[in-house]
Amino acid sequence: MKKDKIRINLVVNEETKKNWDKFLKESDLSTISGLIRKSVASYINAQRRDKEMNSLIDFKHNLKQDLSSIKGFSQVLIEENKGKLEWDVLIKIKEIYDKSVNIERVLTKVFDEERILNEPYDILIIDDDESTIHLLSDFFNKKGLKTRVASSASETFPLIKYTIPKLILIDILLPGPSGYEICQKIRKKEGFENTIIYYITAVPEREVEEKYKKTGADGYILKPFEMQEFNKLYNKLEKKLSK
Repeated sequence: MKKDKIRINLVVNEETKKNWDKFLKESDLSTISGLIRKSVASYINAQRRDKEMNSLIDFKHNLKQDLSSIKGFSQVLIEENKGKLEWDVLIKIKEIYDKSVNIERVLTKVFDEERILNEPYDILIIDDDESTIHLLSDFFNKKGLKTRVASSASETFPLIKYTIPKLILIDILLPGPSGYEICQKIRKKEGFENTIIYYITAVPEREVEEKYKKTGADGYILKPFEMQEFNKLYNKLEKKLSK
């Protein structure tokens, strides 16, 4: 069955046309319809993420209400029946109360961590070296950019569940999957096609030069590095964001 299509005609001035032509040269979109499709897909994904987060908040609220009821009822039973119930029964009720308190504490911690993961940021640094993390976080924070840190693949992917960073810096030698593997997986995720990704590594340059493009990175900076190299990277990032 043939689908109905609607043709959209746009009348624009010469400056807008020049900007559009420039945009086409710098992106992988060749038509306005392609841009519309990608915009709609991005909007739908954003709505889906918001819906997931709202469902999580509702779940937390309902669960905490139930736990509060269990705690309150257990406490009333203990206070009003100390001399009436068998000691082992009171002990069981006290155990129920204590477990409810512990579950509530764990849930609060889990949901607080989820809330933090959902907070937007600009730069993701994936490295297990504390001095590198401190140096780069301090550099970008002073530029007014928010940074988040991961030291392995397992810490990385929760951080990009809700946020697409402007820049991702990845060490290659990490515990578990290597930086190469992490980069490849990130690049395949929807919405990360144009994110700037750089390796920061002490791996020999010959190896990195051979692999960085194949694994989806935009470039690399070798350790030990000069901060001037990150000034250049920051300028590149600013230039891209200003377009």
